[in-house]
Amino acid sequence: MIAGLLSSSLTTAYAEGEQYFPLQSYRVGPYAAGGTGFFGGFIDYMQHVNQQGGVNGVKLVWSECETEYETEKGVECYERLKGGLNGAPAAATNPLSVGIAYATLERSRKDELPLITINHGATASTDGRVFPYVFPLQLNPYSEVSAIVNYIAEKAGGKDKLADVKIATLYHGSPYGTETNSVLELLSKEYGFELKLLEVPHPGNEQQAQWLQIRRFQPDWVILRGWGVMNPVAIKTAKRYGFPVDRIIGNIWSNSEEDVRPAGDTAKGFVSITTHPAGTDFPVLQGIKASVVDAGKTDLQDPSRFGTVYYNLGVVNGILNVEAVRLAQEKYGHKPLTGEQVRWGFENLNLDNERLEELGALGLVQPLELSCYDHEGGGAVRFQQWDGQAWQVISDWVQADRQLLRPLIDKASAQYAQENGIAPRDCAPI
Repeated sequence: MIAGLLSSSLTTAYAEGEQYFPLQSYRVGPYAAGGTGFFGGFIDYMQHVNQQGGVNGVKLVWSECETEYETEKGVECYERLKGGLNGAPAAATNPLSVGIAYATLERSRKDELPLITINHGATASTDGRVFPYVFPLQLNPYSEVSAIVNYIAEKAGGKDKLADVKIATLYHGSPYGTETNSVLELLSKEYGFELKLLEVPHPGNEQQAQWLQIRRFQPDWVILRGWGVMNPVAIKTAKRYGFPVDRIIGNIWSNSEEDVRPAGDTAKGFVSITTHPAGTDFPVLQGIKASVVDAGKTDLQDPSRFGTVYYNLGVVNGILNVEAVRLAQEKYGHKPLTGEQVRWGFENLNLDNERLEELGALGLVQPLELSCYDHEGGGAVRFQQWDGQAWQVISDWVQADRQLLRPLIDKASAQYAQENGIAPRDCAPI
């Protein structure tokens, strides 16, 4: 067992000067590919930081609790792990699950423990005035679909041409899947494209009825908001019904190697968005390879997944978590910090290209600037295409229309505040 990767039931005493990350992970079940890749990258990055002496001398420690991607188990894991580990205080939770994130929103507020929902979660939590402890880092769901529509507009020759476009959206039957339906309907009204929304029940093995409707609708594009097995099934079923795979755009959870490889040659040409590229050429990845992978310490059961989409997202998540701790230490001291102190670090993150280059992550992580008002900080994606063997980036950064989306976010967060008796903090846009 890797040092630091301990069952939550163990009582090994840690030395003073350690920062704890509770991991509500999932390594079994229909979404295990996402969990093993993401948490593998996150853990390997923390191991790499420890090999370099930790964060200003503070070593990182962690324990895992298996959720199987089930909300009830995720909440149980949260309660079991939130209090720290043998004196090492918890920095933040990173469940990588919309259901678990929703279920622990108010628990995080009560416990003053940051809840990190990188590339997912409740879009309203972008508003840090109402959600001071929740951080949908890089890309909230509204930004995701806005950027996809902007890309389709580019391909059509401009937003004024969208009135001639038909878009079908195939979405996972879960809170994650339904999160963007309302904003897609708004964008449809705003730009005039015809929209059809089609739900695929969990886990997504059966899609014939939905693709039959797509064939009848004859869309120009299909947006795939899938997860796990739903994605390769969608690609293979699209082929069966004669829909060109290069007219399907996978969302942020339909963009991994595990989403296309099971579909075989059928997946060649499939397009998806990404907040980070796959690959191993970045200096930070090479550092992890030398200090962790080549040393036989990687958390990955299959080392060939090093540098894949899910793994690299875990590394990106690790960078953002560690940088929040590092920044907070400059305010509160080079020592283990409370969740409230780490929250300050997240809220004041400002990763420009100069800092990303210092981290060896230039081009791997998009520049981010967070504030009390904005807990997303990015809102941009690139598009990639599967060539049958690997992902190839095919676009520059495509930015979401955050100015259009922000009033929707403010309305949703204000409603949440009213329903839950929350007094929003007083902070303005930067």
